[in-house]
Amino acid sequence: MRTSRAMAALGRSLLIVGGMIAAGSASRAGAQTAAPNSVVALDPANRDETCAPCNDFYKYANGGWLATAKIPASYSSIGSFRELRDKNEAALHEIMEAAVANLSKASAGSADWKLAAYYGACMDSSAAEAAGSKPIEPELKRLAGLKSKADITAAVSRLHRQGVGALFRFGSEQDAKNSSEVIAGTGQGGLGLPDRDYYTKTDSASVQTRAAYLDYMTRIFTLFGAKEADARRDAERVMALETALAQASMTNVQRRDPKAVYHRMKVDELRTLAPSFNWTAYLTGAGLGGIQELNVAQPDFFKAVNGLLDQTPMDDWKAYLRWKVARDAAPVLSSAFVDADFAFERRLSGAKEMLPRWKRCLGATDNALGEVLGQEYARRYFTGEAKARALAMVENLEAALGDRIAVLDWMGDSTRVQAKSKLDAFYEKIGYPDQWRDYSKLEVKKEPFVLNRWRARAFEGRRQLDKIGKPVDRNEWGMTPPTVNAYYSSSMNSINFPAGILQLPFYDASVDDAINYGGIGAVIGHEMTHGFDDRGRQFDGTGNLRDWWTPADADAYRARAKLVEEQFSGYVAVDSLHVNGKLTLGENIADLGGLAVAYAAFEKSMEGKPRPPLIDGLTPEQRFFMSWAQVWRQIMRSEQARTQAQTDPHSPGRWRVNGPLANLPEFAKAFGCKDGDPMVRPAALRARIW
Repeated sequence: MRTSRAMAALGRSLLIVGGMIAAGSASRAGAQTAAPNSVVALDPANRDETCAPCNDFYKYANGGWLATAKIPASYSSIGSFRELRDKNEAALHEIMEAAVANLSKASAGSADWKLAAYYGACMDSSAAEAAGSKPIEPELKRLAGLKSKADITAAVSRLHRQGVGALFRFGSEQDAKNSSEVIAGTGQGGLGLPDRDYYTKTDSASVQTRAAYLDYMTRIFTLFGAKEADARRDAERVMALETALAQASMTNVQRRDPKAVYHRMKVDELRTLAPSFNWTAYLTGAGLGGIQELNVAQPDFFKAVNGLLDQTPMDDWKAYLRWKVARDAAPVLSSAFVDADFAFERRLSGAKEMLPRWKRCLGATDNALGEVLGQEYARRYFTGEAKARALAMVENLEAALGDRIAVLDWMGDSTRVQAKSKLDAFYEKIGYPDQWRDYSKLEVKKEPFVLNRWRARAFEGRRQLDKIGKPVDRNEWGMTPPTVNAYYSSSMNSINFPAGILQLPFYDASVDDAINYGGIGAVIGHEMTHGFDDRGRQFDGTGNLRDWWTPADADAYRARAKLVEEQFSGYVAVDSLHVNGKLTLGENIADLGGLAVAYAAFEKSMEGKPRPPLIDGLTPEQRFFMSWAQVWRQIMRSEQARTQAQTDPHSPGRWRVNGPLANLPEFAKAFGCKDGDPMVRPAALRARIW
């Protein structure tokens, strides 16, 4: 389980997609090595010329594609990111198949052997069918024998060591106010539905989802041998307990405030909060019996947990903990369990079919041994030269942001100095780690895959806990090299660009500068702006939670951010469900700032050069904005759109295009848009921060 604050920072990423894609070439923008390939980079057939760009730019830029694109049955959406993931998964599939074919030649216990053996165990469907539920039955039997609160503590401790989430989360994290220190941290958790609001909302869709969740739990319990009536009773027990945990939990919007989730305290204070949970036994079981302090993200949650331990019947706890194990294992057991699990998950995603087994196993292997797989990926697809060229472009964008900070009319000089200092302290990570992770202590055995997965999670959990009390490793990566994503870490003050995203439609050395600046340039700007979004701005250049703003400048910032929040709250995500402007505020600010910074850098790149010609009837400025628009083209099933609107800090693709562009005079000028056009927000409502 990724439970540290550093891992949580990955939420401030370009897109939450857990995917991978092969990298193409990468170079400094402007250093073209071949003639622009407009058909590949920006296909005119993807446009809708019947829609005026000033009315709906998303449709103008992507309408041709939107009219013809089809969502594959096993997907919840399709778009540029998913297409890239497909391409990369095919490349990684070749790597994995070659590794499996050479398994007998690999040194037993080596990283390459573990990679092939782990993937091979996942792919062995015959073994999964033969084993059925037997691999986890010993754990279920232990849980059925719980008799006391002490037994609950021991069970939660054991499950956490196996990577099974139950009751609360626990791990290591950088201290928010002393970023050089790694401490223990704990917080709310233990739910089975995507978010606490799924338990508390009373609309018909939420009620139906809870009913389906009850049916799902009942089905899984019966597959483990329970009678229908007993299975239903246990499902209702789990639902009641999870609902109580949800009601005690902070909302996803509340958790965005870093001050609200920072409560460093003595371990004895945690014992006072929840004396009915044996923290001494838990910490000893985690190998942390000697720690004196930790961060408790949600103290009130643990007060509620204490009450539940005192008041909830033991049979309810048995059902709850058995469910956590069963739910965790179901996707990788025999087909009856896998099918039941997918039947519920499809309600949240809308996917009609399951992903093929090799895709599921590829994702599982990347999660467990990502830097072994990523090392071979980087060797094949991402050169050191490409890494250096990408870094040069990052430095170019940083200079552009620095220029903008220097002339902001709403920021005072003392805050400006601090902002520039933070920008200068950005730590850039490009492509892949300088030092690869050591997997020598990970055990992979010729056993059912679910047991290997538990061992892999136990290895990662131990690795995370072993950081406590040691210096922060600022070179560590939170994403694997093939991932199609990027992220900013507030505690590290780092911007991170895996190799997987450094290709079209984001970047390619052979296309015109407009494509690269509107693609990877805006992505770089997006991640840099996260350091100055409504959350990131509360951390300083060393990654410490510290207020470096004057009151007047903070007020000026909040007033501008409020315009962004209100703008996006007015957009419809799906049906009658609106975008949550508070939840998505950081990402929307990052999109707006990233585009503004990238455009400024693009303009600077053209200084002193002959003006580029029209390409496919578009000026360079127009191609910049078209490049951004094609990155976010997407069609999504309504179920997934609803889930995203309630849980994802990113706005839907349409609004990631039209939303920020409607605030930019540069866009209006490029396409000749006038006041009153839908793509031009009234001046009084126009947001501009960075």
